[in-house]
Amino acid sequence: MNIKTTEELVNEIKTATDIEDYLTTNQNNLLTPHFTEYLSGLLQQKKISRADVVRDSLLDRVYVYQIFSGKRTPSRDKLIAMAFGMHLSDEEAQKMLKYSGNRELYARDKRDALILFALNRQKNIHEVNELLFDHDFTPLGTSLE
Repeated sequence: MNIKTTEELVNEIKTATDIEDYLTTNQNNLLTPHFTEYLSGLLQQKKISRADVVRDSLLDRVYVYQIFSGKRTPSRDKLIAMAFGMHLSDEEAQKMLKYSGNRELYARDKRDALILFALNRQKNIHEVNELLFDHDFTPLGTSLE
């Protein structure tokens, strides 16, 4: 699958003569209609279950299931914990945050930089929490909202 940058997509829109051709050609680069569908797609792509996400994110089981069903809207930190629970890459986590309407991780922000470092190195939730704790930041996935 050819993943295009947003800039590339914008340029294609500017030069497109037929929007239907653009949509068909770029269907794998466009966001899905509902965030819950997007999350379910990630589960399928990663070949993991909701139970795996619960276990590997340290989030409450009921809470995670409510997020996947659309009954709860998670905070940015809960989504970041879920990114670790789903074993997302840093790019996948950024896309999930952006698509959810949350601010992406920002390398100039010390806490975000620590999280990006952990994602980039495929650390688990315990390892990122230790890193955050060592730098006097609140850990991820430890309480309900």
